[in-house]
Amino acid sequence: MKAGTYLFGIFALATAVTACAPTAPSSKDIAKKETKAEEAGLKIDYEKYQLDNGLTVILHEDKSDPIVSLATVVHVGSNREKPGRTGFAHFFEHMAFNDSENVPKGANRKMIPELGGSRNGGTWSDGTIYYEVVPKDAFDKLLWIDSDRLGFMINTVTEPTLEREKQVVKNEKRQRVDNRPYGHTDHVIRKALYPAGHPYSWTVIGDLEDLQAATLDDVKGFYNEFYTPSNVTLVIAGDIDIEATKEKVAYWFGEIDAGKSVAPIEPMPVSLDSDITLVHEDNFARLPEIRITLPTVEQYHPDAYALDMLGELLAGSKDTPLYQLLVTEKQVAPNVSAYHSAQEVAGTFTLRVRANSGQPLDEVHALIEQGLATFKEKGVTDAQLTRIRAQTETAFYEQFESILNKSLQLGIYNEYAQSPDFYTTEIAQINSVTTEDIMRVFSKYVLNKPAVITNFVPKGEVQLAMDNATKANVVEEQIIEGAEKEFNESDNVVFKRTKTNNDRSEPALTDLPAINVPDVWQHTTELGINAYGIEDTELPLVNFSMRFPGGQLLDASGKEGTSALLADMLFEGTEKRTAAEFEQALGLLGASVNVSASKYDITLRGSVLAKNYRKTMALVSEMLTMPAFKQADFDRIKQAQLTNIKQSLSNPSRTAFNVFSTKLYGDNHPLGVATGGTLTSIESITLEDVEAFYATNIKPQGSQYHSVGAVDKASVIAALSSFSDWSGATASLPNLKPATTSKDSRVFFIDIPDAKQSVIYMGKLLPNAQNDDIYPIEYANTSLGGGISGRLAQTLRIEKGYTYGAYSYVRGGPYHSAFIASSQVRSNVTKESLEEFKRLVGDYKDTFNEKDLSVMQNMVIKGNARAFETLGSKLRMLEEISEYNRPSNYVELQQNYALNANLDEVHRVIEQYMQEPAMIYVIAGDGNTQREKVAAFAASLDSPLVELDIHGRKL
Repeated sequence: MKAGTYLFGIFALATAVTACAPTAPSSKDIAKKETKAEEAGLKIDYEKYQLDNGLTVILHEDKSDPIVSLATVVHVGSNREKPGRTGFAHFFEHMAFNDSENVPKGANRKMIPELGGSRNGGTWSDGTIYYEVVPKDAFDKLLWIDSDRLGFMINTVTEPTLEREKQVVKNEKRQRVDNRPYGHTDHVIRKALYPAGHPYSWTVIGDLEDLQAATLDDVKGFYNEFYTPSNVTLVIAGDIDIEATKEKVAYWFGEIDAGKSVAPIEPMPVSLDSDITLVHEDNFARLPEIRITLPTVEQYHPDAYALDMLGELLAGSKDTPLYQLLVTEKQVAPNVSAYHSAQEVAGTFTLRVRANSGQPLDEVHALIEQGLATFKEKGVTDAQLTRIRAQTETAFYEQFESILNKSLQLGIYNEYAQSPDFYTTEIAQINSVTTEDIMRVFSKYVLNKPAVITNFVPKGEVQLAMDNATKANVVEEQIIEGAEKEFNESDNVVFKRTKTNNDRSEPALTDLPAINVPDVWQHTTELGINAYGIEDTELPLVNFSMRFPGGQLLDASGKEGTSALLADMLFEGTEKRTAAEFEQALGLLGASVNVSASKYDITLRGSVLAKNYRKTMALVSEMLTMPAFKQADFDRIKQAQLTNIKQSLSNPSRTAFNVFSTKLYGDNHPLGVATGGTLTSIESITLEDVEAFYATNIKPQGSQYHSVGAVDKASVIAALSSFSDWSGATASLPNLKPATTSKDSRVFFIDIPDAKQSVIYMGKLLPNAQNDDIYPIEYANTSLGGGISGRLAQTLRIEKGYTYGAYSYVRGGPYHSAFIASSQVRSNVTKESLEEFKRLVGDYKDTFNEKDLSVMQNMVIKGNARAFETLGSKLRMLEEISEYNRPSNYVELQQNYALNANLDEVHRVIEQYMQEPAMIYVIAGDGNTQREKVAAFAASLDSPLVELDIHGRKL
């Protein structure tokens, strides 16, 4: 259930990832409903005002952490574009992160991370947003950067910058759309559902030919039309002084030219006369997928919340009709989903099933219709509605957990619902939906209504599509050697400066904020559970996890994936309750719980309102100590895992990583086997194997329990008493032979026919995560590939335009850690990108100087000001302490290392652990065009090129 009206992860390709709400309330309505939110434990004090130029400003003071967040919401998304110039809102978002008149080149992307902050932006169908979080000493610098971006950037845009960002955006489209399974689905649906010229008849990222045709005049015209203060809401939240901040906002933003006002956009709902059924043979899909998309209503329409709940009631849990029929009974798919998405102009309701391999979609469609008929007959129970409301209440609080989320929520509420405190209506709106409302919208918008039905099937398996499907119009991009324009950006751009009254030079930092490392308590229960906790009462929430060491490494040889199947089986009911009954019991408490298996452990994680924590832990105890283990459930779970593995084999990035792991740790080494097992290993596993694994390894003694939130130590210990009828010790990690990286070659190639991008992985083995040098290696990597300001991203994305992103990191582990660098690059620059990886990593020690050290120290030390803000970040800290037996003050020790490390020390670490000649490369790309070039790169390393299949076997 999506509780927040605009709660979402901001991604540039987000199309409609917002939840919905009834009609925006009047101030009288808000006054009545405000007490609902306050009674529930949430009240966000803020001050809203408007500058003379029309900019709306919202200030929220929260001194719980020494950080400040800015969110700039611009009311322009792809729905304001024109045919022939699609993708412009998203493209302009990229352009806005480049130069401005008074801020040095690259500051938007590079300076904020170097100040210890984080930043990003996003575009969706209805808007664009820019957001940052920094330690409070960098607040003035953030005002300087953000105000210059809003009011003083357009004169600095040049043809080379324009061309470079075109290439970056096209790389993004290849990575998110062209080079992944089902990536073209949104394009196909929009073209079919909306008439030509409708604001939603194109995707957010737009058409490549439109992007390529963009001119400087187009960019300037878009800016002048939509980037005006009256079309923007600015939110500042965090450790601020309200009156002082008002003066600063007036100084930095007040002299931006007002420009012309932007007319509001009106709703444009659509309808269909009959079904439109389309098929596309997907180059990367391994499984047939059907999506049924029905037109509904725009955001704030009175029917929106009932439609949101309808999605949950049709397919959101094990007791829903679509899940029961398609997943449990007929087993034609591992899962099914239904969801509503209401946007500013129109809305859609979607039913989606990614079916098992070889499953005809006509049969799936018939089962969906049967499930809808069952829902019509049985209707909705009060218990089901109560469960959804409880789950939504928990999600409602979670959306306000961080300063950044508060900024985003207040800004988007203001810009689209005309009031930042629209949040006060959320719980009341949810609680006002009745079972009659849900059945009414089901009949009005879903049951037997015309829809766009897309059939995406694996290439060469068009027979799986519905009989009446016609071919969808998908144009695949052709990657041609030398087709991209060359660009040469200059640092000495001459532009006309905007006249200002204020001094817009760079402000100084203020005093360095103190780092608040939370207090940690520890306790070992009578059963031997090692408990760790942090009390945090800012919100009435609790996040918790329980870890059982071992994971896939305890699976029998040839039966890798047993632990993963066990993790899934723990959700299939207990000795007391069926799976549906157990899920309902959790839902009524507003709790969410999941279990996952990794190579090294099985971990249960959950979240719940503090008032329901004890009852939730009783259910967790039941899940862990009394699993049902029924054969029919196992057969279905096993089939679902096989289906998921088959699908993952079509993902170039996942394929490259799995093969990279195999070659990094050595063929046949347990650490090199794909997490979750292989098709062969899963086929061999029986229910008896899973039960044996459970009986041996899921034990209290030696397990690790972590709790963060509004419960104290005594309450946690009392809750763990629910496990009183449990006994035994967890298994020890096995003694593994040392991993040995493959000696066959340094360069391995996997052919992905017609791939628009090449996936590159590069790396080497490191000591285990408890080694004293692991943190120094992580520290040394910061300036190489630790983010957008690192050398890899700055070179391959910003300077060359080869990719959307390039990063490196240390992957920790109890046996071996690994240094890994990776990117997805435009296919026709694969060799050039490999050469840049080799150069940047190989020259890192010799080019890393005192200035680099100073910048890196600042990033790491000040970054900890925001390292413990959320419950999730605190939970990860506890898990780090328990898994690797770190001292509770390990963060302070790392902080001291970062502060005192000198150039010789960093050079030692780079030379000892990050040497390029010891690294291997795995490339997954189009063999017809890139095989010879990759072979030439391998030859430059005096290493043969070894070609592998998607499973990592030599060809």
